[in-house]
Amino acid sequence: MLSRRMLISGLAALAFAPAASAAELPDLKGRTVVVVTENAYPPLQFVDPKSGKAIGWEYDAMAEIARRLNFKLEYQNTSWDTMIQAVSDGQYDIGMTGITIKDDRKEKVDFSDPYMRSQQLMLVRGDEKRFTDAKSFGALTTGLIGAQPGTSPFYTAAYEILDGNEQNPRIKLFETFGATVQALKAGDVDLVLTDSTAGDGYVKASGGALKLIGEPLGTEDFGFIFKKGSDLVSPVNAAIAVLKADGTLDVLNRKWFLDYKMGQ
Repeated sequence: MLSRRMLISGLAALAFAPAASAAELPDLKGRTVVVVTENAYPPLQFVDPKSGKAIGWEYDAMAEIARRLNFKLEYQNTSWDTMIQAVSDGQYDIGMTGITIKDDRKEKVDFSDPYMRSQQLMLVRGDEKRFTDAKSFGALTTGLIGAQPGTSPFYTAAYEILDGNEQNPRIKLFETFGATVQALKAGDVDLVLTDSTAGDGYVKASGGALKLIGEPLGTEDFGFIFKKGSDLVSPVNAAIAVLKADGTLDVLNRKWFLDYKMGQ
């Protein structure tokens, strides 16, 4: 299991953008920007079980971006399987849900510069002893992986853990990431692949019911998505650079990955 300090080190490695001055940021003059999310990746974005409010790292980061660029935020919610197409079609201005920057997705949407780097890990039940890594899981004949179709975990499951067959019956498909985790808890699947940020959040909230095992299976950069040609990409990139340069992202990393206690 990645320690929280190791995770912060990985996130800090993204602070490579050229320094920018807040005074140089464009003024979007109070325009309304519609941001869509899934609220399924704690601590990036999720619904607080106590307050019922949507909170998380991405909400805080987006609030800072909006404040510095002078635009008003309006949030909408949708499922992952429709998000990229909906943003591509212009239904929303920005999509945020820990979206991995990938070349095939760039054919449909524009990405911001990376704001976070994460790694895929194996999320299992806390009492799991049959396997300890990807190789030993692949050697099983009955273990099931829960995944959302078209996501990085789905392709990692098919090509890096199993036999390269995307129709392999050991991959059980779900509409949302949260549903895969619930299936894992219920014993309907035996493994869920997750980025380290979401996995860390679910483990902390599980009270020992879940754990992360094995070595990281890949490195992913996260970015916000926009309709192709959106005039928001350049301003948001400038704001991300400022947030990196002035330490704001470091503060958010500490708040959500070190200090925040899920469910407390």
